[in-house]
Amino acid sequence: MTKPRITLTAASAAWGNALPDAASRASLAALAALAALAPGVLPQGRPPEIGIRLSDDAEVRALNRTWRGQDKPTNVLSFASDDATLKVDGAPLLLGDVVLALETVLAEAAAQGKAPADHFSHLVVHGVLHLVGYDHVRASGAAVMEPLEIRVLAQLGIADPYAVADGGAAASPAAAGRGGR
Repeated sequence: MTKPRITLTAASAAWGNALPDAASRASLAALAALAALAPGVLPQGRPPEIGIRLSDDAEVRALNRTWRGQDKPTNVLSFASDDATLKVDGAPLLLGDVVLALETVLAEAAAQGKAPADHFSHLVVHGVLHLVGYDHVRASGAAVMEPLEIRVLAQLGIADPYAVADGGAAASPAAAGRGGR
């Protein structure tokens, strides 16, 4: 795979206080997710490009309402690009954008007893996998996507986010309270 390009936008300054290394963590998580893809998932010769937007509940709620018909914030939204019109050799492969809501990410991490940085990294990996076509709506899709997430996170030194902790329920991003996509 040619060298991916990750573009990070901080729409909410509060990310700097809550997770000062969010930019480097987002890049590491996105690159790790791309590196874990099976050969042939992405076309060769085109550098993949992803936008990651660090946002807040208000913006994510508006996006979720507009694009998914759900008037509530969610942890992460993925907007896969329709790259069909950009078939120029060597041109970037525009995978799409991943948008994260700070307040929801922090609240979920606290509720699940997870380090905010680890939960954030998981959601970036999760969002990137959605961009390349993985999904968890059906059990069969989750059976493929979740083990891949676990492997990627293990490479980053992050524990299995789906493991049941302290007798509680395991929490997938979709089941974590607000159902991201």
